[in-house]
Amino acid sequence: MSISSLLLGLDVGSTTVKLVILDSDGIPVIKICERHHTDIKNTVLELTRQACHEIGDCTVTALITGSAGLGLSKRLGMGFIQEVIACNAAIERFLPDTDIAIELGGEDAKITYFKNGVEQRMNGICAGGTGAFIDQMAVLLKTDPAGLNALAASHKVIYPIAARCGVFAKSDIQPLLNEGAAREDIAASIFQSVVNQTISGLACGRPIRGKIAFLGGPLHHLPELRQRFKETLKLSDENAICPDDAQFFVAMGAALVSANSKEQSLNSIVNLLTNLEHTPEDDVHHLSPLFTGDSELEAFRLRHSGRRVPVRELNSYSGPGFLGIDAGSTTTKAVLIDDEGNIIYTYYGSNQGSLLNQRLRS
Repeated sequence: MSISSLLLGLDVGSTTVKLVILDSDGIPVIKICERHHTDIKNTVLELTRQACHEIGDCTVTALITGSAGLGLSKRLGMGFIQEVIACNAAIERFLPDTDIAIELGGEDAKITYFKNGVEQRMNGICAGGTGAFIDQMAVLLKTDPAGLNALAASHKVIYPIAARCGVFAKSDIQPLLNEGAAREDIAASIFQSVVNQTISGLACGRPIRGKIAFLGGPLHHLPELRQRFKETLKLSDENAICPDDAQFFVAMGAALVSANSKEQSLNSIVNLLTNLEHTPEDDVHHLSPLFTGDSELEAFRLRHSGRRVPVRELNSYSGPGFLGIDAGSTTTKAVLIDDEGNIIYTYYGSNQGSLLNQRLRS
């Protein structure tokens, strides 16, 4: 393999960074994926350093893609390719028999039709039915996406749950939790809601038939989500394409297209990113702080502490008490006051999805 024939694709998404280096035959030499937790610059630097450490300094052509990659590409002076174009390039190279590709990312969702002309549908500014939505719903069940997948594998019932908006979905899920619905059934229902949102919101009535490729991190890591798609679309195993590199396809496409870009050393990209750490971000406008100093903060606290309900110690109180309980959809609040309106006990906590078992202890 010639060291001058390596192709680098960097997919900077809304939640993760994927780095792929391909050889001249399109075979992956390196594939790395990390969540950036909004620290894009340092995550890209870490991944590039890791790649340089594993294969040494070499000459590459490179392109950046992804929903959060444009700003980074400008600051680094590197080429940028739109993620849909990059993904399509990878599909045409590695999955040429694909009729339709369904791709779910951290905050976006896409359906691309390849037969009789390429047609692509993508969600708008709302992240409903995407990886971020799944993350939020997993928190409601006190788990993570992998835990959600494990729960869904043992489901028996599917409940209707909205996926267009996380707020609406929570409004559907919380009553189910409060009524004692099985967490396994709720987990599978969350995945089904993602399927419904993708099909109804993006396909908009156009049939999804033929060989379907499932791409993107959520569909790669969550086989139960793929299963919900397969059952809903009535797909056979032959028509459901689940490539091993599903989460890297956008980065792989960027790498392939980069073959026409200028060559540079991998170490030079590391140096660019390192120097970028110390470059003022002039294009970022910060809001003024709420308080310019300790004196302003103290004045604020003093002003807002002027009127407070008096509090007495419960242990030293004897006499009548008046208890108020607010049993909300997600939390339980309780206050006990004496006959003069003094607070002698308070409680605030999550109801853990079980109102009757809640213990009002501080």
